[in-house]
Amino acid sequence: MTLRQFEVFLAVAGERSFSRAAKKIHSSQPTLSEHVSELERELGKKLFFRRGREVTLTEAGRVFEEYAARAISAVDGARQAITELDGLGHGSVLVGASTTPGLYVMPGIIAAFRARYPGVELKLQIANSQIIEERVKERELDLGIVGGHTVGSGEECLAAGLLDELVLVVPAGHRWAKKRDIAPDQLAGEPMLMREPGSATRTVTERALRRAGVKFQAAMELDHTEAIKQGVMAGLGVSLVSIYAVQGEIATRRLSALRLRGVRIQRHFHVIHHEARRVTASARAFMELMEHSRRVPPTHRRPA
Repeated sequence: MTLRQFEVFLAVAGERSFSRAAKKIHSSQPTLSEHVSELERELGKKLFFRRGREVTLTEAGRVFEEYAARAISAVDGARQAITELDGLGHGSVLVGASTTPGLYVMPGIIAAFRARYPGVELKLQIANSQIIEERVKERELDLGIVGGHTVGSGEECLAAGLLDELVLVVPAGHRWAKKRDIAPDQLAGEPMLMREPGSATRTVTERALRRAGVKFQAAMELDHTEAIKQGVMAGLGVSLVSIYAVQGEIATRRLSALRLRGVRIQRHFHVIHHEARRVTASARAFMELMEHSRRVPPTHRRPA
């Protein structure tokens, strides 16, 4: 058996398709098929059921998948450990972040990390929380940064990072624009702009409003915080968003932020990783920098 065969097997198992796996690992479909056939001959078992273009794992394939993933993870860990013999002069770390921390928090931390460790290659992927969690489970990321997270199977929460708060934002000319807070039941007749399912902001918002017994009308779903802000400024509705996301708009009076009276919606940005994946020195250094950056969310006082 070879490591390349393991990589090919895991790519096909993950994509459930030889053609998609070939694109993912930049190889040809015939080459992948040959690697899998050699592996099956050596094991004496079929690893995949082939149904047209789609493939699924056999029982033997499901058993082998766990061991193949461990082998690849061990090799990756060994390579990183050897690299770390030179300290943090070299290395790499791949971080995935959900939309809010990825856009509004991570850039400053990454800039500080690169200044301190210029020899370490750091890459950032941004997607909604559900996608980041899936990539952690697939061992594609060293670390995942998500908000309001519940640890799933195979995951480990390494730290509860920065504290965030969701605030209600309204356009500058709105009747609530000069208020500091409103009664929660006032939301009942107001159109709400919501993030898409899979977003941690959406999950945290719905959970908090349900617990407070607040009825609300989801007038529109948008899959990006920037789209939410533009929609609010255009008068399409109001929304609950991270205070980190709207500091600029509050300062320039394009948006006003307020709270729901008696309802404080806070969360931490959690640092997660796959429990079977080694936490490298580069990843630990990144987490330490995040810990030093931990602070209370900025306020949303109205400009005078």
